[in-house]
Amino acid sequence: MPSVYIKTYGCQMNERDSEAVAAQLVSKGYTLAKSETTADVVLLNTCSVRDMAEQKALNKMENLIGAARKKRPNVIFGFMGCMAQSRGKQLVDQLPDLDLVIGTQKFHRAAEYLDELLAGKRDKIVDVEEEKGSEATIREHLLSGAKASKAVSAFVSIMQGCNQYCTFCIVPYTRGEERSRTIEDVVVECQQLVAGGVKEITLLGQIVTSYGKRDIKVKDGKSAFVQLIEAVHEINGLERIRFTSPHPKGYGDDLVEAFGRLPKLCESAHLPLQSGSDRLLKLMHRGYTRERFITIIKQLRQSQPKIAVTTDIIVGFPGETEADFEETMSLCREVQFDNAYIFKYSQRKDTPAAEMPDQIPQELIEDRHLRLLTAVNEIAATRYDAFIGKTTEILVEGPSKKNPARMTGRTRCNRIVLFDGNSRHSGQLMDVKIERTGSFTLYGDPAILNLD
Repeated sequence: MPSVYIKTYGCQMNERDSEAVAAQLVSKGYTLAKSETTADVVLLNTCSVRDMAEQKALNKMENLIGAARKKRPNVIFGFMGCMAQSRGKQLVDQLPDLDLVIGTQKFHRAAEYLDELLAGKRDKIVDVEEEKGSEATIREHLLSGAKASKAVSAFVSIMQGCNQYCTFCIVPYTRGEERSRTIEDVVVECQQLVAGGVKEITLLGQIVTSYGKRDIKVKDGKSAFVQLIEAVHEINGLERIRFTSPHPKGYGDDLVEAFGRLPKLCESAHLPLQSGSDRLLKLMHRGYTRERFITIIKQLRQSQPKIAVTTDIIVGFPGETEADFEETMSLCREVQFDNAYIFKYSQRKDTPAAEMPDQIPQELIEDRHLRLLTAVNEIAATRYDAFIGKTTEILVEGPSKKNPARMTGRTRCNRIVLFDGNSRHSGQLMDVKIERTGSFTLYGDPAILNLD
């Protein structure tokens, strides 16, 4: 059977989709190639959140096609995901040698379409149409072979789409409206994963805290999302639960309280801020104020004192003044985030922000990005240093990617820990004493591990 290579750009949802497509293809008899240079099929799973991500994927595909057509003219090339959804047939017009374009609601069609292309039944396939029920069509995980034996954590997609329509974001247009799976369906998938050795599950959605709002009624004061967390929490053998990506509006009292009540729900909360300026938050259509955002974090820390709080921030949004930027800087100093992902504003076609006046010059965006990044990193370093000398629980994920001689694990508050160990520790929950820190990394004391 043919071999396939999948390269992924963008978010954890894209990673999960790529894994599912890969597992689906393997189940149909395909093999996974180690490199795009040897594969019979090359698929790029794309991101549209920023222009840079799209350009990387386009340039990569152009180079791959150019190199392969000379020596391996029968290779199938395809785009999947968000850029595929937003551009559709334009991609084939731009790259005539492209064979396949699959939108965000068509991942489960990948094997079917590849079979047709490889058999010569169709010349090119572009499918970016909506498909009812697509949120529950593809569940496959790579739980067979070598990778399976090392899988201790897994992503589970609980919903697709977004109804927020933030003025800077293209996701509602590439992922469609919110569509949620049933609680029962998600729980069954999680049970199967745990039976296969998974100990940590991350619940995924574009706006994961909006799960089930249309279909599942509030029960005993608990939203559909908290009901789902509770149901997953009951699975025997599961040790940890995480979720991403949420919206600050989704942190109601029931979810805040859950962090202090449910022991399997990890002490790690992500709240995308985007801006500390009320004026910009309104222009962004975020639906909360600076004061409300700070209040949520105070409530979370009161409910779970060990919680780590991370965020996303955009610099250079249209019309951002120096005063607006300082509002963001001051909020970061006040809140003391454990980490922040800082993004340079990128104009996205057909989004309201792309047409707003007072677009910020790139050099000013770069300057503000550097200033905020420096401040955030200084704050985060202090919070990491606070772990030195303390003992913390980690879930060992396997050998470090950068240094296979070391093992890597993750704390409940989502910090990476490296330590000197061996493969027998993979999948274990264990305590390590933190002896030093690196760049967003903790280093465990091997003496604590009884490695002898």
